[in-house]
Amino acid sequence: MEQDRLNEVLLRNVKQLSVLSEKEETMMPAGEEPLPSVDEVRHMVTLLKSILFTDYFYKRQTESRVRSYYIGVSMQELYTLLRRQIARGMQFCEECCEDDVMQQAEELALQFIDQLPEVKRLLYTDVDAMFHNDPAATNYGEVIYCYPVINTMTHYRVAHVLHKMGVPVIPRIITELAHSKTGIDIHPGAQIGEYFAIDHGTGVVIGETSIIGHHVTLYQGVTLGAKNFKYDADGNMLNVPRHPIIEDNVTIYSNASILGRITIGHDSIIGGNIWVTNDIPPYSRVQQSKAVESTFQGGLGI
Repeated sequence: MEQDRLNEVLLRNVKQLSVLSEKEETMMPAGEEPLPSVDEVRHMVTLLKSILFTDYFYKRQTESRVRSYYIGVSMQELYTLLRRQIARGMQFCEECCEDDVMQQAEELALQFIDQLPEVKRLLYTDVDAMFHNDPAATNYGEVIYCYPVINTMTHYRVAHVLHKMGVPVIPRIITELAHSKTGIDIHPGAQIGEYFAIDHGTGVVIGETSIIGHHVTLYQGVTLGAKNFKYDADGNMLNVPRHPIIEDNVTIYSNASILGRITIGHDSIIGGNIWVTNDIPPYSRVQQSKAVESTFQGGLGI
């Protein structure tokens, strides 16, 4: 290809793509500050793993003072990254005051760090639940290193705290990083109790307004989704409770779809490949009916 032809095509398209379209401008936040960095958010989660699972994702330190030093170094870097990313994310918040964004981000970052001990406690209940729910797990280290649910729940529990604090965009980036890696899609707005386990996990979807109690176990392909949506007088979709409530000690097997604002009563078992759209009382056992065998003749089908 002639150099002149190459330059002409490249320059023409660079010129066109460098101009913000009208549609782009409606989607961009006001101002000219840098937007959130997915790479920095990913590094934040790596730092959080080194803080929350220190002996597993950092060089093991048996000496308390040395251990404190390394956690402190990670914590300082985490704070620096977090306040910057929160400030960038707040550009997507129409109610936020532009004058004190960095001050708000600093305060939110400190509030988040104050909640890390509780996040750690919850995560270790998830590790315990997964270990006791899977006979294939030989030790806790295997669960922490290898099971996708622990990776996903680390992202989710961190993102849920930020979501409750009202931080825009950053919580969704965090949970989508886990979604892309594990195939488990949990909205940061979902409420999940202690001792939560997901075996295998691929294809699990947990919607924004889902409420999950303690000691709940899901298997692959489970959907806690919405059955329908509500709209205001102008036709705009309303963000109202629309996902299931799963009470304590419930097990939901693979590929079950639990849809709508319904309640699955405590100590119930939902079998695989079930479509549930009505409340289920406590201590229930919902299973698929037995297959019906039929014979077709003359090329007839179902």
